Order: sequence, then structure tokens, then C-alpha cells
Amino acid sequence: MSSPFVFDCAAVVRGSGLPEHITQTGPCPERIGLPMIAIEPGTEVTVDATLTPLGEGVMVDAIVEAPLTGQCARCLAELHPTQEFRIHEVFSASDTFIQGADSGEDDVPQMVDDTLDILQSVVDVAGLELPFNPTCEGECVGSDVPAPQGIAGEPNDLPDPRWAGLEKFL
Repeated sequence: MSSPFVFDCAAVVRGSGLPEHITQTGPCPERIGLPMIAIEPGTEVTVDATLTPLGEGVMVDAIVEAPLTGQCARCLAELHPTQEFRIHEVFSASDTFIQGADSGEDDVPQMVDDTLDILQSVVDVAGLELPFNPTCEGECVGSDVPAPQGIAGEPNDLPDPRWAGLEKFL
């Protein structure tokens, strides 16, 4: 199973120095998203990317389009919207791509054997852009849910017993 998030950059790094436009479609290798809404594994994902050579690195500008699967947080209806995620990431082809960094942290993702994988970038962007509590578009069935009922099926308009002592001051 080949991932639509993996790009072969040999031609970009060693080529003419011009950006290369690549569109890839394939199944999502893992679940990407939040507990209530996500891209499920095996879902068809389209990645439309422009790879720009930067000497010993590659800049990726991509739009990832995928159908989501989830549930409305109010009415629990199934949701199947299509979402676009924009990815802007620089990948390093060598350890000397960024000079002057004294820390031991790797801030720039590395290319491995002339391939780069934007999966982690998609995971990061999806975590930031997807709603934590997704809801239906427009009119939600959950907005018509009646008020909670009391024990005998009557509306629960009984005062809270913790505040019962304050009634004498009204």
C-alpha cells in the first residue's frame, strides 16, 4: 500500500531547480483527526502538491482533500463532510541544511533516501483545524431536543434542593 503522503524528490533535488507540481491519490494509511471526526484509514485522499527545491532541502506546498467521518456532538447524526487541509513545510535533504542552530532539536523534518513524508504535517494541521465538537450544518436535529424530564415524565422545574433554604428570603 503506497501512501499518498510520500513523495519521491530525487528529480526535484537534482533537477532543473524549478518547482514540480504533483498530484497523488491513494488510501489514508492511518486514522487522522480527533475522537468525534477524522479521516478513517483506507479513505481515498487526494494530495495536490508543489515541491520547490531549496538547495539541500525541499519546500512542500500542498492541499490535502479528504472525506471525513464523524458524529454531530448535539444529535449524534453521522457526518461525512469533505475537508481541505493546507500544508506548508520545509524538508531537509542533509544535516547541514540549516546552519547556526546550537540546540540538538530537529526542527526541520528530514528527507529519507530522496523521499519525504508529509503525514505528520497532515496530522498536525488536522488536529488544529478540525472541530473538537463537530455539529450538523444548518438546522441540527439536536436543537429540537426537549428539556430534560423529571422522574414522573414532567418537565424538571423543581428547585435545586441545595438552594431550597434561600426561598424564605424572596
